[in-house]
Amino acid sequence: QLQLVESGGGLVQPGGSLRLSCAASGFTLDYYAIGWFRQAPGKEREGVSCISSSGGSTYYADAVKDRFTISRDNAKNTVYLQMNSLTPEDTAVYYCAALLSTARNVQALCHMTLRPHYWGQGIQVTVSS
Repeated sequence: QLQLVESGGGLVQPGGSLRLSCAASGFTLDYYAIGWFRQAPGKEREGVSCISSSGGSTYYADAVKDRFTISRDNAKNTVYLQMNSLTPEDTAVYYCAALLSTARNVQALCHMTLRPHYWGQGIQVTVSS
C-alpha cells in the first residue's frame, strides 16, 4: 500500500519546538518533491514548506520563514519539518504531500498550483500554554 505517514505532532507551549516526520511506505521518495501543508479550523489549507526531490531547493511561506526548517533523508525515505519558536497561530493539522517531480522549483507545489500525487492523513499540532 502506497502511503505517507506523519508523526511527531502534539501539544507544545508557545516558544517551544517540534519536529514532524513524513515517512513513505510502498514507494521511494527519491523522485518526489515533498511539501508540508497545514489547515487550521475555519481556514483553508496552506503550503508551509516544500523541498525538491534532491533536497537542493526549498521554499518557505512567509509566516514560517526563519522558524521552520525542512529537510529530507532519502536513505530513510523520510522528510522532516523542524518547527521552532512556535506560536498559537501555528496550531493546525499538518499534512505532508508528495509530487512526482525532480524540478528544482517547488513553489508551485507549496502554492498548490500543482496537485500532489499522495497525501498523508494529517497530524495535529497544538501550541498553547
